[in-house]
Amino acid sequence: MLSLQKIFKWYNNGVNRTFVLKDIHLDVAEGEFISIMGPSGSGKSSLLNVIGMLDEPNEGSYTFMGEDVFKLKEKQRSQLFKTHIGFVFQAYHLIDELTVYENIETPLIYQNIKTPERKSMVADMLDRFQIVGKKDLFPTQLSGGQQQLVGIARALIVKPKLILADEPTGNLNSKQGIEIMNIFKELNDEGVTIIQVTHSEKNAEYGERIVNLLDGRIVMN
Repeated sequence: MLSLQKIFKWYNNGVNRTFVLKDIHLDVAEGEFISIMGPSGSGKSSLLNVIGMLDEPNEGSYTFMGEDVFKLKEKQRSQLFKTHIGFVFQAYHLIDELTVYENIETPLIYQNIKTPERKSMVADMLDRFQIVGKKDLFPTQLSGGQQQLVGIARALIVKPKLILADEPTGNLNSKQGIEIMNIFKELNDEGVTIIQVTHSEKNAEYGERIVNLLDGRIVMN
């Protein structure tokens, strides 16, 4: 599904270079569930952002679904991302001014999907995550667990082939965290590829493969 080769990411600090990612080689097959682990500052989120096309490295190549990502025009890359990738963040990243319904619907508007189809797709998601009763509430009226469910529903609405999750249970209590991880497991069983960044060894075990990062390098894969 995707292949990262010789990925380097750095920041220039005067005459010095501060490396965030060093010589990353990573291949991910369709349907895999991968956990990325490592201490703070090891480059986990930076790696996820490169995979998610939110950031570009200084060197290296990235192939996603047969496309050479860094050779694509901005519009083509954006389309690839919107069509195939769903992002779930630790901080939820919901839009406070929009209701639960509107937050979930937003990605479909960007894809120019007609209103009747949008209504049907959002209704399916509200039903799947048992949040029909919350559809007219705003994010600030929800618990952390409910906000994360809305974030996952929004990520899934476009039926992505790949879900990227950055510390998806970081702000949740243990019961909510288990519920979220079980949802990811179900999705993976349905064929969705998942790459999660986590500090939790318990969460990492949901993945079939753990990629360990240290100082921007993969140390065990």
